[in-house]
Amino acid sequence: MSEEVNTTQYSADSIQALEGMEHVRMRPSMYIGDVGPRGLHHLVYEVVDNSIDEAMGGYCDTITVTINEDNSITVEDNGRGIPVGLHKKEGVSALEVVMTKIGAGGKFDKDSYKVSGGLHGVGVSCVNALSEHLKATVHREGKIWEQEYERGKTLYPVKSVGNSNITGTIVTFHPDKTIFTQTIEYSYDTLANRMRELSYLNKGVTISLTDKRRKDDKGEFIGETFYSEEGLREFIKFLDETRVPLIQNVIAMEGEKNGIPVEVAMIYNTGFSENLHSYVNNINTHEGGTHLSGFRRGLTSTLKKYADNSGLLDKLKFEISGDDFREGLTAIVSVKVAEPQFEGQTKTKLGNREVTSAVSQAVSEMLTNYLEEHPEDAKQIVEKVKLAAQARHAAAKAREMVQRKNPMGGGGLPGKLSDCSDQDPENCELFLVEGDSAGGTAKMGRDRNFQAILPLRGKILNVEKAMQHKVFENEEIKNIYTALGVTIGTEEDSKALNLEKLRYHKVVIMCDADVDGSHIETLILTFFFRYMRELIEGGHVYIATPPLYLVKKGSKKRYAWNDKERDEIVETMKGGATIQRYKGLGEMNAEQLWDTTMNPEYRTLRRVTIENATESDRIFSMLMGDEVPPRREFIENNAVYANIDA
Repeated sequence: MSEEVNTTQYSADSIQALEGMEHVRMRPSMYIGDVGPRGLHHLVYEVVDNSIDEAMGGYCDTITVTINEDNSITVEDNGRGIPVGLHKKEGVSALEVVMTKIGAGGKFDKDSYKVSGGLHGVGVSCVNALSEHLKATVHREGKIWEQEYERGKTLYPVKSVGNSNITGTIVTFHPDKTIFTQTIEYSYDTLANRMRELSYLNKGVTISLTDKRRKDDKGEFIGETFYSEEGLREFIKFLDETRVPLIQNVIAMEGEKNGIPVEVAMIYNTGFSENLHSYVNNINTHEGGTHLSGFRRGLTSTLKKYADNSGLLDKLKFEISGDDFREGLTAIVSVKVAEPQFEGQTKTKLGNREVTSAVSQAVSEMLTNYLEEHPEDAKQIVEKVKLAAQARHAAAKAREMVQRKNPMGGGGLPGKLSDCSDQDPENCELFLVEGDSAGGTAKMGRDRNFQAILPLRGKILNVEKAMQHKVFENEEIKNIYTALGVTIGTEEDSKALNLEKLRYHKVVIMCDADVDGSHIETLILTFFFRYMRELIEGGHVYIATPPLYLVKKGSKKRYAWNDKERDEIVETMKGGATIQRYKGLGEMNAEQLWDTTMNPEYRTLRRVTIENATESDRIFSMLMGDEVPPRREFIENNAVYANIDA
């Protein structure tokens, strides 16, 4: 939460209407990204962002989010309450302007908010336009004010419905199922992850989430309250709880540089992956930007200077690179920028140049002080850097071997790859199949025109616990790189992936529907997340869903993907049905595999997306790392969703 509290009058005249909202309903994806689950949850974030803006200004410390029984959402805060007075330009209540004009709000008035959150800046009016019903209740000026809307249109003027001795805003909305045709059902876990993240990014603010659709063993509604006293320090501990720490202390700072509030927290662990998470005004900027460049610059220059002066690098035979300082590092950089300029593919890359030097200075001062005060930790970090440098040199040689085998470099395709005849990557699919047996069935069952098959031998390397050169030396992983035709490494990032020559625009992981298959699936996904994240972010990675059962009665046969479907099919067949449980892809013949899992007309592919990078990072670390207790707890809590064979 910003230390600077703006006491300027927040009134009806602070609200500026920038443009109309007529075609929000016609082209909703322009405003919220998509009309699937991601866009649905984005509605909640837009409303919560208004409350967070009040918190960042110092006017609010409690936010309550409720998923109601009918999948409507209620967001309540104890801020100042949206102004309700007459808006001079629009001739109606300021509350109505905020709710019915796209881009209207106090966040465009610098006297009301110094900085504000929200990625698209479309605000609550967009939520109103995409809701079949919305009700706004405001406690302000000693009264309770109210207005309701249907699909963005007001049902009646703002009216006073009672007296009040508190201030705040309550918004309840029900998403329009004619817009969100895929689903209007909210995921508790998705909302909980974002509320937890916001509590860490805005310390001192209490954020509660309640799900009125479910009750626990005591008969109480499922819910959690998120509150952080230490902000990013606690966030780092939460993210790194499944990793083995190299140093015991979180290195952290909070302050203002060149007028830009900067908060940084970092810690080193014994692992090999680099985990950098950056935020601008509470937005997760997963494409990075100038604040991340500033962090890297400050980290590298300060650590290098310390290592050189300490003489700990004297016997090293080669130069240290920026990558070496970030191996085993988990860090969070959060900045507040009054007028952020976003760029990149998904508009989550910060472009403000002035932020680079502000963050670099802040990190340099923070690290210099820490290293001087903790010489033992400093020595541990430098020793880790030396090991990383040695491993990087080994990885460079292994990477060269991968590139040499790349088809674009003349090294040929993997021998096990059964390629497709179509040369247009847009049309082509690569199936990564567990084992030679299933691979053989898939080769016979596929459409050779556009479907390629790459069998993988057993369980691929767990990259979460392997040094980089071991990853690039692994035969199965080399085959994946070579088959895909991608290149690795840039000056800035040795693991960066170049997708220009990607040979398949669909990469489908196809494993057995059992415990071993799920483990292999997770190993492959961990590899993609750590080494080919660009592939996931580009929407190229999918998981096939083979059926669990074949139900037959006479000449009739139907497939079932879960126990409920199986039972329903058995019931419709009215007795005498036989059930075959598929324990592996190899138990299906080529025709069955094509019909159920590979035929684009009938199959179900699940696209892999990264909704929350920090939570994904934590879960992969927990599932594939060394710490057993967090993994056991996760499995116990989620066992109801898993299919586990006896």
